Amino acid sequence: MAKCEICEKAMQTGRRISINRSQVSRRAKKTWKANVKKVKINDNGTIKSIYVCTRCLRSGKVTRAI
Repeated sequence: MAKCEICEKAMQTGRRISINRSQVSRRAKKTWKANVKKVKINDNGTIKSIYVCTRCLRSGKVTRAI
């Protein structure tokens, strides 16, 4: 799975819990995937394609190549 090359955000694992009548009835393993896009960036005149999460794109940490 790809991870963000700026902030190192990647896939996380944990447990999904279903609650029935104020009791924990079931637990299931679950994975949450980061919202990662493949983007072309301009790095000192050279164009590279890297994986970047959408939070880094919105905050302006990366400038896209056009």
